Amino acid sequence: MQNVNIWSEEFGAATDEPILLIMGSMSQGVLWPEEFVGLLTAGGRRVIRYDHRDTGRSDTVDFEKTPYTWTDIKNDVYRVMDAHGLDSAHLVCHSAGGLLGQYIAAEAPERVRSLTVIGSSPLGGGEGAVIMRALMGEPQPEGSLPEPTPDFVAFFRTLITTPPPAGRRAQIDLMIAEQRVLHGTGLPFDEEAARRLQERIHDRARDLTAVANHRLAAAAEPDFEPMGVLHQVKAPTLVIEGSHEPAKPGHGALIAEQIPDARLMIVQGMGHTLPPEVHEELADAILTHTAG
Repeated sequence: MQNVNIWSEEFGAATDEPILLIMGSMSQGVLWPEEFVGLLTAGGRRVIRYDHRDTGRSDTVDFEKTPYTWTDIKNDVYRVMDAHGLDSAHLVCHSAGGLLGQYIAAEAPERVRSLTVIGSSPLGGGEGAVIMRALMGEPQPEGSLPEPTPDFVAFFRTLITTPPPAGRRAQIDLMIAEQRVLHGTGLPFDEEAARRLQERIHDRARDLTAVANHRLAAAAEPDFEPMGVLHQVKAPTLVIEGSHEPAKPGHGALIAEQIPDARLMIVQGMGHTLPPEVHEELADAILTHTAG
């Protein structure tokens, strides 16, 4: 399915080294913070961010009539690059966006100048199944990825068994509560800043409920992630994980082990979000990684 309009925007000079920011599942592109984007552009990068289909200002889909899969979501990355005239780019990816970046780096190495993966899991590692088993209280098979933290499991276990809130204020309050859990415990949580961000996310969404289609897309393609391909990644790779990662603790090291010559960077205090305290450290590392 290709007739889906994808919202994107770019910053910086067209002649600068291009960075494509790929956010995680069910997440809008504006979760890449303005200040962080500004540091990258000030460092001489052309930065592009976009909303996945069924998020933000991109088209929403009647999934029952026109279903899609995670392969379609992956192929949207190529479509964004093509729309901005890019034969290749530096991919900087967060969470499930990191799975997309790893897949593309293995599938189409000519399109990836470098790869940066933040708060993600190794492609083919079965991260979704690990989280679901944790939420269901089921034992993990030997060799599974590390489980999320107890706080993460408790919050999302309640979330999936509770009816969604009605009304803007209640919806935003729940979004802030989720951000607090994903933020982790390593840095102070700025609730006022979180409210401003979640109000923006709420109000710019064409249909806030459409993000659930990403789960349907994953269920429609349970074998989306190829296994045993990360050794094929040729792009210089930087793997970043927060010291207080609640969703995918320890997964970064497993990515770095499988990609040749990948470098692992641990950011002290960071959880699964991108708070202001880590913007400069992240931007400096990415600017160095994407230089030349």
